[in-house]
Amino acid sequence: MCDVSRRELFLAGAAFAGAASAADEVNLPVSLTKDVYFHQGDIEHQGHCNNGWIIFKDYVLVIDANFPSGAQNILPKIRALTSKPIRFAFDTHHHGDHAYGNQVWVDQGATVLSHTGVLEEMKRYEPGRWDDTAKTRPDVAQSRLTPPSLLFPREIYFDDGEHRVELHHLGVAHTHGDAVAWMPKEKILFTGDACVNGPYNFVGDGNVEKWIATLDAAKKLGAQTICPGHGPRGVSSVLDDQQRFFQVLSQSVEKRVNAKQTPRQIFEAVSTIHQEIAGTPQIERYASKDGLAAQVEKVLQEMTGQGFPRDTKTAQHARLLHRRSHTAA
Repeated sequence: MCDVSRRELFLAGAAFAGAASAADEVNLPVSLTKDVYFHQGDIEHQGHCNNGWIIFKDYVLVIDANFPSGAQNILPKIRALTSKPIRFAFDTHHHGDHAYGNQVWVDQGATVLSHTGVLEEMKRYEPGRWDDTAKTRPDVAQSRLTPPSLLFPREIYFDDGEHRVELHHLGVAHTHGDAVAWMPKEKILFTGDACVNGPYNFVGDGNVEKWIATLDAAKKLGAQTICPGHGPRGVSSVLDDQQRFFQVLSQSVEKRVNAKQTPRQIFEAVSTIHQEIAGTPQIERYASKDGLAAQVEKVLQEMTGQGFPRDTKTAQHARLLHRRSHTAA
């Protein structure tokens, strides 16, 4: 099959995916505009994050390395569209589902780049998390940990005269090294896990109060299409919804702190807080029965310096849930 016919066939499939429901888009590339693609990863069965890629005049930039199996999943989909070299892979943050596939892209000749905080976080947590993940993910066990080698402290731009992609560190959010990919002409924003679209918020490596402010900075960009780190793509309101979830969560905790409730009493109120969030249509999709306790505890710690009683093991449970949600290979 010639390259032109492959491309036409592939774009037809992408166009269909763009018209399909969000659930139908999992594992299908969606053409957002000329040479710009979004790919919703299968987190439920494979633990994969979402990806994006931009085909420049002379090369391809991939957004998020994914797990090794996730990288291998999208690589042939990129190759069905173009034979241009994949020169860069951008890690939006250091978590395994976004960065453990780095070696796959390096093997393709790419340079991995990120905000400086990603390398700092890797130095802090690795190789411990890699080794732990490799116990349950063969794709990780068969690859190797490869940190980013091209770093930027605030921002870096790619511009070939047709497409411009700006990588920005807007502040602390999901982690201390989050960065986003912004396309000002197309008004497309790839957020990594600084913004998700569903019950995927892990707060253990970030700061909720600063996260709210970072989302303010993201909103000021004026994006019309939001490509989150997990969950379906959406419009600008996804940023509003993500921010509103954290605001309601913080207000719920603050109300109880001001009422002089003890950490144990606040822990015992988690189910009530869940009902408050789940009862708010704008943010109900973010309410996770399994993960909410850790989110509440994180906010409590930021406000008071206190966590839940040790016997609740909330933080450990949250980290285990986060790891388990990314163990299917």
